[in-house]
Amino acid sequence: MRSLGWRFIIVGVLCLVMFIPLMMVSDIVNSRRHYSEDTIRSVGQEWGGEQTISGPKVVIPVKARVTVTELHNVIDEATGLVMRDKETGENLQKLVEVERIENREPLHVYPDVFDVQITTETQMRHRGIFQVPVYKAQANIATEFPFDRVEAQLDEDEFAVWEEASLRLSVSSNRALRGEARLTADGEEILMEPLGEAAGLIAFLPGGKGQTKFDLVLGLNGAAQLRVAPVGRISTVEMNSDWPDPSFGGAFLPDGSEISDDGFQAKWTIPHLARSLPQISRQDYEQIARRSTAFGVSFYQPNDFYQKAWRAARYGILFVSLTFLTVLLMDMQSKKPVHPVQYLLIGLSQAVFTLLMLAYAEQVGFTAAYVGSATALILLLLMFGRFALKLGSRTWVLGGMLVLLYAVLYLILYSTDYALLAGATLAFVAIGATMYATRDEEWYGEGGPGPGLFARRATKKAVARSSPVATPNSEGPWRASPSDDTPNEDK
Repeated sequence: MRSLGWRFIIVGVLCLVMFIPLMMVSDIVNSRRHYSEDTIRSVGQEWGGEQTISGPKVVIPVKARVTVTELHNVIDEATGLVMRDKETGENLQKLVEVERIENREPLHVYPDVFDVQITTETQMRHRGIFQVPVYKAQANIATEFPFDRVEAQLDEDEFAVWEEASLRLSVSSNRALRGEARLTADGEEILMEPLGEAAGLIAFLPGGKGQTKFDLVLGLNGAAQLRVAPVGRISTVEMNSDWPDPSFGGAFLPDGSEISDDGFQAKWTIPHLARSLPQISRQDYEQIARRSTAFGVSFYQPNDFYQKAWRAARYGILFVSLTFLTVLLMDMQSKKPVHPVQYLLIGLSQAVFTLLMLAYAEQVGFTAAYVGSATALILLLLMFGRFALKLGSRTWVLGGMLVLLYAVLYLILYSTDYALLAGATLAFVAIGATMYATRDEEWYGEGGPGPGLFARRATKKAVARSSPVATPNSEGPWRASPSDDTPNEDK
């Protein structure tokens, strides 16, 4: 079939066939991306991993004086021996009221004032061809505790054991604690130790309830994410970093932020009413605070080349289809149409473009890899159009269209905000241009379909019945022999 309609149908089927190699390319890109993510996660964990700081809080043991009635043996005052029943021989006992000290649930006291200033410096660590952003952070934490409200939380027979009170700070991993770790109260340093049962630090408070203000300086390593749980009645957190692409997240977004190529600054102010957590409680809300109220920043790598390559494979069917359409429109008047195998070769070269771009992007970066791969592909298709498709001067039209297509693809890959706009506009313009270019085309071939498809078939059958016996000749496989009563056109 040489009609343009059938060519369109065949090319459409070939476009559907191209889904197979493009999906295979997408799987390869995903596999490579997962390998990269595993490497980044492994290096990040070795450096310190994602960090969440919660606390400090003060844990105050609570005890109670209780009077209990117990059975005691009766002691003979003269001999000091236990008296026995003369009939049974059993020890004589009596009820005695005794005052005892019992342990009660401790009080967990969170600060009224919780001011945090965090400064981070990022570094790039390498493993093989992969780069992993990690950070060093220093947190300066100033707190003030409401010890004057502790007594109101005690029952009548209870008392707080201030000499055993301890200040505790939780982190995600003690392995991340590097550099300075110093706790001071009233200018005096307080010794800190590992928490033991969980990741964090503990310090016993020698001053008891007389010390309410504490300053903590903490240095730690981390990767990917840094968060803080707002444990104060009023929590104020400021972050300063040299990372230019922060992604703020968690339970709260910052009140305001400034982001530039040199880094970012952000500030949060969280009142206690926004957290639904008590400041003084018998229950330990540590895990709830870390899980449901923590906020902070992720050290985001925007639009990395694995994501770009995956999106290039997803958009690939659009660009393969547009290239097929361009070749078809340039070829629609040709007596020798482009063969389906040649269309497949064009589509496969565009599918391999994504792999070529990804392979070089891992070595030289996305922009250089894209420009080099796109240039190589366009030159390849220009030579194919010139020497294989015999397009002649129309080869430059194909080249111009390819340059336009891959310039638009670069815009789509580089700008996630305008990707849909560019892709939809390009598809619409391509369909409109095709409709305009084929406005006068005879889709059924020369002569058209006649009054209708079935009418045309009926006419053919009637002609066949009225025609004499067909005999082979050189003008076709079979041709009717003229009878004597057939009019001679030469007469």
